[in-house]
Amino acid sequence: METWLLGQDDLERILQVIGRDTLMRRMIDRMGHELTELGRGAREDTPTRGGFARTGELTGVIELMPHRESGSSVTVKTIAYSPHNPRLFGLPTIVGTISRIDEATGRLMALADGVLLTAVRTGAASAVASRLLAAPESTRLGLIGAGAQAVTQAHALSQVFALDSVLVSDIDPAVAAGFADRVRFLDLRVEVATPARVLAESDIVCTATSVPVGGGPVVPDGPHLGHLHVNSLGADEVGKTELPVTLLRRAFVCVDHRGQAEREGESQQLRADEIGPTLGHLCAHPDEAAARRSGLTVFDSTGFAFEDHVALDVFLSAAEELGLGTKMAIEHHPENVLDPYSTRSLRVRA
Repeated sequence: METWLLGQDDLERILQVIGRDTLMRRMIDRMGHELTELGRGAREDTPTRGGFARTGELTGVIELMPHRESGSSVTVKTIAYSPHNPRLFGLPTIVGTISRIDEATGRLMALADGVLLTAVRTGAASAVASRLLAAPESTRLGLIGAGAQAVTQAHALSQVFALDSVLVSDIDPAVAAGFADRVRFLDLRVEVATPARVLAESDIVCTATSVPVGGGPVVPDGPHLGHLHVNSLGADEVGKTELPVTLLRRAFVCVDHRGQAEREGESQQLRADEIGPTLGHLCAHPDEAAARRSGLTVFDSTGFAFEDHVALDVFLSAAEELGLGTKMAIEHHPENVLDPYSTRSLRVRA
């Protein structure tokens, strides 16, 4: 049996032929639908991810994120967060792969890149949350952190709001200054600003930084629009936070995965009774979200494997549509399943 491989060339072809706007809209629509099913109890929830933390000079984490579709398959993403990658190795901060395993047999059905998939699905999740909780007339986006994830955040939100401008802040002036070129395809007015101004003047704010453990918050608490919605993405380690706890305690806080958010999201700063419902619950009960749009809201996004399972479905569907990918026999399936040495090319001669 063969494994379906989707590599860099296949993803580039998907972006060229289907286009990034269509791909992002498909991801947002599919993510919203599947999260609604999860919120209704029609889909299985995902276990909390696990992994390893790196200490020393090259800090970061390597995580395993599994999701099971009972009776069908298991999707597993192996992902590394390495904030030193762009500067030292010329690699993305987020690097990983995602696999699809047949539940009945355990065989590897598909293996794909996790870099683009993670960036697109994270943007799509913010778009789903913002569509529920942000003011529908929102036009100004604020970004704290102008790296790779900021690009797909701006892209995803531009698909569900009539954005006209972006205020962007980054601790590296060159990264902030270069953001406008990276999102030129969105035709938005981009202006570099202080974190305080980003908070004060934006309808929607996304925080996506590589702040170290104990180094937050990345934005000061202060004046903001009454209907401000915040998507916080960067709290992906225990002790790493981006938002001031005073702002969190004034806000209606929605989480993607409660177990993860309490441990390593912004919500690790809160008591259990200060944390609101999951995004899946709000997708299934949109009236509850609509009632919160006039006030301060926060989506505590840690990213969970259910999103990766959905995202892999979207990418595999696009690849099938275009006839992309390579089928390869990666696993050793011996000619005699009771003899691991029995192969077609190595036979014992009498």
